[in-house]
Amino acid sequence: MCGAVEGGLSLDGVNVAKEAVIQGQVTRDGEPVATGYVRLLDKTGEFTAEVPLSATGHFRFFAGEGVWTLRALAPKAEPVDRKVHAQVGSVAEVAIAV
Repeated sequence: MCGAVEGGLSLDGVNVAKEAVIQGQVTRDGEPVATGYVRLLDKTGEFTAEVPLSATGHFRFFAGEGVWTLRALAPKAEPVDRKVHAQVGSVAEVAIAV
């Protein structure tokens, strides 16, 4: 059992016991957003990392433990922020609608 959400990103090759994983999907009107980025901001709002969305709107970060802000950036949409708590040994799944 990989622990991934059905239809979500595969965790094959990821040692969740040693990583704090933040992952999810960006959608608009229930459909995946394939063009855009998700930024990872630290507790003070400082930019830490950015990844492009996959063709299915998915993203993944390996982060340190703690509270983070995800900022979804997509064409013709206002930025959307979501707070998330990362913890080693777990996968934080985040759905973001823009």
